[in-house]
Amino acid sequence: MLSQSQFPTYAILSLLPRSLLFSIGMCISTMVFAPLIVAGFFLPFVQRYRISQVWSRFNIWWLRVTCRIDYQVSGLENIPDQPVIVMAKHQSTWETLFFNWYLPPLAWVVKRELLWIPLFGWALSLLRPIAINRETGSIAVKQVIRMGMTHLQQGQWVLIFPEGTRTTPGIRKRYGLGGAVLATYSGFPILPAALNSGEFWPRRGFLKNPGTVQVVFGPLVDSTSYSPQELNRRVEEWIESTMAHISTVPATLK
Repeated sequence: MLSQSQFPTYAILSLLPRSLLFSIGMCISTMVFAPLIVAGFFLPFVQRYRISQVWSRFNIWWLRVTCRIDYQVSGLENIPDQPVIVMAKHQSTWETLFFNWYLPPLAWVVKRELLWIPLFGWALSLLRPIAINRETGSIAVKQVIRMGMTHLQQGQWVLIFPEGTRTTPGIRKRYGLGGAVLATYSGFPILPAALNSGEFWPRRGFLKNPGTVQVVFGPLVDSTSYSPQELNRRVEEWIESTMAHISTVPATLK
C-alpha cells in the first residue's frame, strides 16, 4: 500500500475532489447534529445517542457515495444482546463512525481533550464517554475500571482500543491492559473486533482510497477464568491473527 506522499499525480487528482466533497459533507453534518445533541441535553440518554447514530450512519453512507468506501461485516453471530466490552483494532476515523452507528450505545474511552472542542466536544460529553488523561497512567486505568463498571451495570457497552491510538496499517503496538482489567473486575465478556479501515481512510491522511473495509467480530472471550494478562493475550492473538487474513500489509510490532 502506498503512503499518500507516494501517490502519483494522476491518483491525487482523482482522489482529491471526492475526499474534499466528503469532508465538506462531514463538517456540515457535524454542525447540524452536534447542536441538536447539545440542545437535547434534557432528553433521556438513549434518545441523545440515537441522534449521534443518525449522524454516524449518514457519514458512513456519504463516504460510500463520495469516496466509494464500502464495508463488509463478518461474525455477526458473535454480537450478543447483553452489555460487553468491545476491544478493537484502531486504524482510522472510520471505525469511530461505524461502531457508534452499528452497535448498541457505547461508552467510549477517549482522551479528555476531545471534550474541549466547541460543539463537537460538548455533544460528545452528553454521550457519557469515559474521558481520561493519558498522562496519568495508572490513575487513568482506575478511572476506566470505575466508570466502565458503572456503564456496564447500567446496560451501556464499553469500547476500548487496546493499542491506545490509531495505528498505521502494518504497525502493531503494545496492547494496554485497561480493557482486560475492566473485564476481569466486572465479569463482563470481551467482544474482539478486527478491521482494516486504515488501508482506505489513512491515519492523519486526507485522501481516501476506494475499497471495502473488512470488519470481523470474534467469539466472546469469557473474563471469569483468566488473569488480566492472559485475557489480554488471548484477545491480542485473535485480533492480530485475524488482521493477518484481512490486511494487505504485514504487521510489525512497534
